[in-house]
Amino acid sequence: MALVYKLQAFSSFSVSAQNYNKVTSLITNPICSLHYKSSPFTEKHSIERYQRDRWLYQSQVELSQYQSSSCSLPSDSESIREDDIALQLPELKKLLEVLKRKRESCCGNDGDGEKCGPGNVFLVGTGPGDPELLTVKAVKVVQKADILLYDRLVSNDVLELVGPDARLLYVGKTAGYHSRTQEEIHELLLSFAEAGATVVRLKGGDPLVFGRGGEEMDFLQQQGIQVKVIPGITSASGIAAELGIPLTHRGVANSVRFLTGHSRNGGTDPLFVAESSADPDSTLVVYMGLSTLPALALKLMQHGLPANTPAAAVERGTTPQQRMVFAELNDLANKVAREELVSPTLIIIGKVVALSPLWPLSSKEASCLMEAV
Repeated sequence: MALVYKLQAFSSFSVSAQNYNKVTSLITNPICSLHYKSSPFTEKHSIERYQRDRWLYQSQVELSQYQSSSCSLPSDSESIREDDIALQLPELKKLLEVLKRKRESCCGNDGDGEKCGPGNVFLVGTGPGDPELLTVKAVKVVQKADILLYDRLVSNDVLELVGPDARLLYVGKTAGYHSRTQEEIHELLLSFAEAGATVVRLKGGDPLVFGRGGEEMDFLQQQGIQVKVIPGITSASGIAAELGIPLTHRGVANSVRFLTGHSRNGGTDPLFVAESSADPDSTLVVYMGLSTLPALALKLMQHGLPANTPAAAVERGTTPQQRMVFAELNDLANKVAREELVSPTLIIIGKVVALSPLWPLSSKEASCLMEAV
């Protein structure tokens, strides 16, 4: 199958005259809200995103225009997304052709004239944000990549480690805005791998813990592409360590459970809260649970988890912008709302939270827990 056919899913996108100015305005004058400026991650229309990905727009926009400091707000997110993809298509196809010629040249130099096989895809976990938590193996792969498809929660500091000749492509998702659908990400990974590139898929945390890495691995392996997974420190481990919270502790918590706080269709009701989740002798770590926290806490208490169970919510954990809220379960959602925490926020619920040196309530409760050990 010709390489360009692998981008067939995107070929139907065309930039309307009406929306062209909207997209180029976002490219040349990215949104400069306080959230974007202070975020350690790649926000959807941040200046960092367009500066990293500027190679994609070279045929439309002069690079010097990226230095503009004015701001523009998007309207109609879906049309912005589709037009953004359409603007990127020419450079994506050029890069595929360059990679294909490079592979054919290398094969010809071998003297046997045989067709070279596809490149490899690496699913790399980058941890919760602190670049010093990267594994040595992850750093080596990142620095040798030809192209890196990166998510929103790959920190800016981690992206600074990318090799000077590599191409970066943002494929992040946030509430109300998916720069690429999951199916489109699959096709991009496949296209670049078939062109012989070393492809790195960068994901925050660990790629196989609520990262959809399993879906990407399954799709690519079915297409005959070799996939290697480089684990990352998942947010639960990294952030708990940062706060001094042992996820398990003899006599206090004999198990830990990771739970998604996602709701169906963007609602406020969490997908899954079973009675077994309300085990007072277990630690519950909730990913992506900020919007569903009020309903989650209520359901846990309805299932029998004591209202005074220690809990913590941590925004942008392990980064310089980290913010924390400690509270008992029945008051956690209110305190989070008052502090206006934003995504990504990890929630840890369980008696082990009181063992943290940062636990603000009386140390008597922690002492009692330790005496039970």
